[in-house]
Amino acid sequence: MAAPDLTVPRPDLPEARGAIAGIVALSVAASGFLFWLLYFRQAPPQFAQSLTFLPALNAVFNGLSATALSLGFYFILRRRVVAHQRSMMAAFVFSTLFLLSYILHHALHGDVRFPADAGGVRIAYLILLASHVLLSVVALPMVLTTFFLSLSGRFAAHRRLARYTFPVWLYVSVTGVVVYAMLAAYAHAG
Repeated sequence: MAAPDLTVPRPDLPEARGAIAGIVALSVAASGFLFWLLYFRQAPPQFAQSLTFLPALNAVFNGLSATALSLGFYFILRRRVVAHQRSMMAAFVFSTLFLLSYILHHALHGDVRFPADAGGVRIAYLILLASHVLLSVVALPMVLTTFFLSLSGRFAAHRRLARYTFPVWLYVSVTGVVVYAMLAAYAHAG
């Protein structure tokens, strides 16, 4: 009886390269759309008071994503693969729901500015926001590629990339909650 072939498919095969190129293209398009939505499109004034709960909902989705990510990390460290997969899928669903809600919020309300008179807190907020935004742009293709590698059975490549994807994704999720909390605390101050 021949031994089963346990080799892991290589991530540099043509179909993997095509999928990863598609992921990068989708990520660039999504980031470009969000950039346009935030900085070039004016929100319609008639929706200013519509769905005002969306920023809080976005923070909840980010918090749930961070929780699911942390559980997924816990489970994989204990080699509980099925629980890890479920947790990571939950994190992906929460992040997707966040992104959809975020787009809807900004389509309706435009960008929200942190008060200029908040001094040092404003500077800390802007630094945190900048790192959050930059890493969220980086996180999207990383998350999609990490999922692709796992779902296509390329587990060695999945593990290598997940070492970087996990902290970036967790940072983006946690700082999303912090950015919301800071903005909510200071937006109506003064």
